[in-house]
Amino acid sequence: MENMNSIICKSCKQPGAGNYCSNCGQTLNIKRISFKTLIKEVIHFFTHLDKGILYTINQLIKNPGRMQLAYIEGDRNKHQKPFAMYFVCATLIGLILYWINILLATYYQAGNAGEEFFFHKYMVAFLLLAIPFSSLITYLFFFSSRFYFSEIGVMQLYTVSMFFLIVIAANLLRLIWPQLETRYIELPAIVIYNTITFVNFFTGAKWKIVVKSILCSTIFFLAVTYLQDFIVENYSH
Repeated sequence: MENMNSIICKSCKQPGAGNYCSNCGQTLNIKRISFKTLIKEVIHFFTHLDKGILYTINQLIKNPGRMQLAYIEGDRNKHQKPFAMYFVCATLIGLILYWINILLATYYQAGNAGEEFFFHKYMVAFLLLAIPFSSLITYLFFFSSRFYFSEIGVMQLYTVSMFFLIVIAANLLRLIWPQLETRYIELPAIVIYNTITFVNFFTGAKWKIVVKSILCSTIFFLAVTYLQDFIVENYSH
């Protein structure tokens, strides 16, 4: 006989008792959505996000490559999820570079109107293509490694997230030196970070990993900057 105190789960429609459905894990005590509920959800989201992102960024700085490897091998509870990490950093780079260009145009009569338009209109689609492209390059160079393409994709989600933070840091310097050509800072910084990451992530002859990592990061950086310049020149009007 079915328990008279059982509650039908709103998600999977199975009877359950207590606070959570034993079948799907959904909470059984559903309350109406109020403004207070929404505020709690927002606070929970940002506090959880903040803890995960700060810890993950700290590990990506201190242990590049080892952090990604640990996540793939199962150490996942403390880290920000790879797609969440990527999209937060991608959102940051889009917004910050857009506003940097506005500030440069407003206060320094510098900046690039085409780049401003690019960051506003094309940046999201541009960044969505960055991960499969960088993952494919890395997978082809390290085809004989023990990692699946999806695992290399996870590694690249974290690594490219750090690339975005490096680019943000370099572009913030333009608020001090408006005419600074940041690519001369970004490329060597990204190559060095990528090399350390790959040496710690992949196994094999170190010199081969170093050469491959330099090629991977250089191809990725040049392809991305060339495509950005092409779009700015031909479509940002």
